[in-house]
Amino acid sequence: MSPRDPNDLSVEELERLLSAKRQAARRERIRRFGRSGRAVFTEPPSSASAPPPAAAAAPARRNIFDRLLLAVEIGAVIVLGLVVLQFVFQLQELNRESLAGILSGTPSATPLITAVVLPSGHTPPTSPGGAALNEEEIPSGLRPQMQSYLSLAIPTRGPEQPVRLDLPSLGKFNLPVVEGDGWEQLKQGVGHHIGSANPGTTGNIVLSAHNDIFGELFRDLDRLQPGDEAIVYTASQKFTYRVIRIRIVEPTDVSVMAPTGRPTLTLVSCYPYMIDNQRIVVTAELASF
Repeated sequence: MSPRDPNDLSVEELERLLSAKRQAARRERIRRFGRSGRAVFTEPPSSASAPPPAAAAAPARRNIFDRLLLAVEIGAVIVLGLVVLQFVFQLQELNRESLAGILSGTPSATPLITAVVLPSGHTPPTSPGGAALNEEEIPSGLRPQMQSYLSLAIPTRGPEQPVRLDLPSLGKFNLPVVEGDGWEQLKQGVGHHIGSANPGTTGNIVLSAHNDIFGELFRDLDRLQPGDEAIVYTASQKFTYRVIRIRIVEPTDVSVMAPTGRPTLTLVSCYPYMIDNQRIVVTAELASF
């Protein structure tokens, strides 16, 4: 068939012819791009061009790993929450037990280890072994308790505790006062019994010293008379006590060291001089401060 003259074609035929030429030109252009490696196929790839199985499986593996990681994180949060809840429950239980203990009755004070004989006891300096701590005057059954008392740590002295003692009627002034009344403390001066009151306060402040060794600080306590003064100093204050009683007691009469309902001073020393098988006890009450 001979080609038709374009002037004889209708508009529809011309449009179909133009569309066919455009499609042929587009296919030729794609073929050229394909040969040069620049072709982009817009049609769905065939099964021959599908990605390899390994590449397709990678996203699936990542998805499983992400889910496992999420599960581990959720588990950690749950465990942490359980630990916090357990701590809260234990704290509440402890508080309930403490409250029950408080409400169950009045708590009693822990008993302190106390002396079983009066302080300052020693053998006379004229004895064969010389002056030494006299363990014979301690009842055998109470010696372990006395050893426990003697081994107590000496507390650090505070500003409210005694530092000096004056006994004007005996001509004794500036007698040093140390904390504790064991053998080593009484080598240094007058001993303040641990646990007894402080100067000027309600209670019994117990001071002891030797009468025939280590300066004979309390040698003449038997010369004191009711009304005589005993002046106790702290770091900043002065307290004057007046003697009301002097008596001789056995070494085991520790009742003289008991707390009192009034500001009281008790002075203790061995007696008699160079025999030391008893104690002299001087009791005084606060007069002024």
